[in-house]
Amino acid sequence: MTTPSLEARSLVKTFGGFTAVDDVSFEVLPGEVVGLLGANGAGKTTTIRMLVGLLTPTSGTANLLGAVPDRAARRSLGYVPQGLGLYGQLTVSENLEFNAAAYGVEPAAIEGALADVRDRRISQIPLGLQRQLAFVCAVQHDPDVLVLDEPTSGVGPLGSARLWDDIRTSAESGAGVLVSTHSMQEARQCDRLLLMADGAIVARGSEADIVGDLRAIEVTTSYWREVFTALSKPGSIVTLDGRSVRVIDRSADDVRASIGSIDADANVITVPATIDERMAVLASARAGAS
Repeated sequence: MTTPSLEARSLVKTFGGFTAVDDVSFEVLPGEVVGLLGANGAGKTTTIRMLVGLLTPTSGTANLLGAVPDRAARRSLGYVPQGLGLYGQLTVSENLEFNAAAYGVEPAAIEGALADVRDRRISQIPLGLQRQLAFVCAVQHDPDVLVLDEPTSGVGPLGSARLWDDIRTSAESGAGVLVSTHSMQEARQCDRLLLMADGAIVARGSEADIVGDLRAIEVTTSYWREVFTALSKPGSIVTLDGRSVRVIDRSADDVRASIGSIDADANVITVPATIDERMAVLASARAGAS
């Protein structure tokens, strides 16, 4: 049987009376990219920090390559935290050299836009380049497991595409990859998704699995501001998609009745819900049950 690259078994993490992670279980297998999806504060980073050995679980077990994530196990890990883990007063070259020395490998070649700033301090280069460098640092020792916490936040479209090419290359070489994100564009590049809300896994599978048969009512109107206000009742899930207003848990007839005095000619249709909307529904249901 294949040993999971990462495995969470009934993970719980509390801070005083606050439960940040609540009975989370999942695994990441070699060669696959798993997306850990959820809004800020859902518990993604706390879960990751337990999996890589930076936090001790209150209860449950976190395994890295089948073992407790101690210093020896972490030698097989490539990790990019939200804070990037770079040294601001060192140059691009010095950061690569320092990181490589920690693993006893030769520094990776500096290519592309990073080559143009190789002698500049990290504090002097844009966030997008910092993220590119953090990824190079994470993979230059050819890790068996790659954990990326919001890897392309602040990176432009081309930089993001390059990073995802590199992530896919790592997975194709056999690395198990866990990517934390709240970006739907990134989520769609993962093999499967884990959706977190309020510290718990509330759905898992593909985007289609998670959305299921949930539908939304979409309203297209010139009076979108007024329609948005009219539909935003307590407990309702209402969002904007451009200038279209979308609402969950209401029928089309109910929506028409609510906005008829604003724009009787508004275009009101039923459409498939998005994963964001499913996430909002699940988070609302979990909050109501707690």
